[in-house]
Amino acid sequence: MSEARIMAVAQDGGHHFSKRLMHSVDLVAGLGIAGDAHCGETVKHRSRVRIDPTQANLRQVHLIHGELFDELAGKGFDIGPADLGENITTRGIDLLGLPRGALLHLGESAVLEVTGLRNPCAQIDAFRPGLLAAVLDRGPRGEVTRKAGIMAVVRAGGTVRAGDAIDVALPPLPHYPLERV
Repeated sequence: MSEARIMAVAQDGGHHFSKRLMHSVDLVAGLGIAGDAHCGETVKHRSRVRIDPTQANLRQVHLIHGELFDELAGKGFDIGPADLGENITTRGIDLLGLPRGALLHLGESAVLEVTGLRNPCAQIDAFRPGLLAAVLDRGPRGEVTRKAGIMAVVRAGGTVRAGDAIDVALPPLPHYPLERV
């Protein structure tokens, strides 16, 4: 297996479904990605702001494993980095298998703390009809498995770009599985 790497980085200052690919993005501790619509200490996702605008922003950075695009291509979907609104596309790391609290060391100095799973919504079907069903599965006990990436907060800032290495530091035991945030 190859070393875990960043495949692409993206940001967008507006609340658009897809983001814009960038050469690099600047992660800001406690806030997210500079210039991104979801940057901030409190929640920025519009549906969550309507519920409680004071809640902590556990969704500062959205990561998707590039291997998902390969899987989706096999189902007839042409999806690439930034299309699903992620900030960081990875390769060579099992993002969905990480426990809550795992630390992702990116590039020279940035550190993300994994907070949970992205909960894909109906907007994904507006982007590509049938895509919502393609990013959801059922586990062995019939539970819903969400495959549309993970969310994280920025613990240490820094500039990251495609090609940067990703190192994982697991939290102390016991490890808790990711839940939607």
